[in-house]
Amino acid sequence: MSDALLSTLAEALAELVTTVETSDDEVLDPDTAVKWLENTGHTLSRLGAADRRALDGLFREAALRQPPGPWREDLLMVSEGFGLTEDTHAAGCDAALEGARRFAATVRAADPATPVPTCPGWTLADLTRHLGTVHGWAEHVVRTGATARVLARDVPLDAPADPAAYPDWLAAHAERFAATARGADPDAPVWSPGADPHIRHYPRHVLFETLVHLADAEIAVAGTAGPLDPGTAADAVDHFLGNAPYIPWIAEPLAHLDRDGAVLRLAARDTGAVWTLTLGGGGFTWSRESRESQAGPGSPGSPGGPGGSGSGGARPTAGVAADTGELLLLLHRRYAADDPRFTHTGDRDLLDDWLAATAL
Repeated sequence: MSDALLSTLAEALAELVTTVETSDDEVLDPDTAVKWLENTGHTLSRLGAADRRALDGLFREAALRQPPGPWREDLLMVSEGFGLTEDTHAAGCDAALEGARRFAATVRAADPATPVPTCPGWTLADLTRHLGTVHGWAEHVVRTGATARVLARDVPLDAPADPAAYPDWLAAHAERFAATARGADPDAPVWSPGADPHIRHYPRHVLFETLVHLADAEIAVAGTAGPLDPGTAADAVDHFLGNAPYIPWIAEPLAHLDRDGAVLRLAARDTGAVWTLTLGGGGFTWSRESRESQAGPGSPGSPGGPGGSGSGGARPTAGVAADTGELLLLLHRRYAADDPRFTHTGDRDLLDDWLAATAL
């Protein structure tokens, strides 16, 4: 793609976004405008750090070609509105560290022998040692720039003999991982177990695994998981779905489900996000949209009601609705599908088959 074409496309997108943002309510429904911009922002959020910087530069160049005035000033705000000027890599490193600190605080005063109901056969000591291993393993991969798979058992992590010391050991590994990853080039190539073989994969991977295991610890200690930030939980659902085809023990069972053409819809009550999963071709495809972008509230085709359409008008075979964090924990089988927090529509067997095939 030529530089001229990239520049023109960026200018067109910036002007379209600015037109949507500055339209009068009588011209464009505000709720519709917000959902359009949210969908665009979600798409752009998938860009790596280098591409984000490049797009920010193209947006600024487009703005500065305009004469001084309100229109130019509005165009200059496009990058900020989409978070292109934020250091998402550093933010991910910080979030992974904060999650590990919360986990350590949750388990520090608890009996290490406490069973973890959501990880049958594990105790809090096992769970803490596992999460410390995740942080230590990821730090090793990022620091060494590994180009081939690294097994956790091959990384010297020096776990303490006393399980009571595991929380502090985990916290120390989390500190080292965050510091190493923050100082690394997020766009540098490195082996990863998923779809993105770059260092930027690791803060997200470690953060989302930490949040799921934090829920495990909270359930073991207090009987219930604390709330998850909806935006972070939505990113974690994206991460899970995007990487599932690269995980052999998920990809293989999915390839043999024999449900080609079946459509599973996950609807988030708190944010309006809708994930549509279409099985077939030895795997599945997926998309994420806002509920309002698919159908108006209360309309027959709204994903919020029975018989709603999924992405591209595909009629869902089955659907499940809950808050975003609850959907994430359902996908990771931390909540049972029969839990009353979930509302089901359509062929329930499809959801059960999916959950059985994707068990980690």
